[in-house]
Amino acid sequence: MSFGKSYCEPVYLISEVATILNIHPQTLRQYEREGLVTPSRTSGKIRLYSQEDIDYIKSILVLTREDGINIAGVSKILHLEEKIRKLEISICELQAKGLSEATSKALVVKKSQYDIIVFEE
Repeated sequence: MSFGKSYCEPVYLISEVATILNIHPQTLRQYEREGLVTPSRTSGKIRLYSQEDIDYIKSILVLTREDGINIAGVSKILHLEEKIRKLEISICELQAKGLSEATSKALVVKKSQYDIIVFEE
């Protein structure tokens, strides 16, 4: 997905994010300790979150609150979802590459007095 700069730009303080998501700031710190989220930091070490981070945290909250999954399970699920996303991108790239190569490849094999042309698909 491609979003504008404002979607990915870290502008929200931890207190604002906690208020928006109706959670305690300590929950956000715990998610950070568990490696689920990595907020940006200012030079003064203040955590800043983007709208993208907030949406990601919302997905964590759905998994924990609605689906009853613990933090270790959430971590595994999110890791696997990221892996799937990367694999899907790789598959699309390989398919695009394969299509462009298939249209330009032909193999000529000499059999007796006739030429056999094999087109790869």
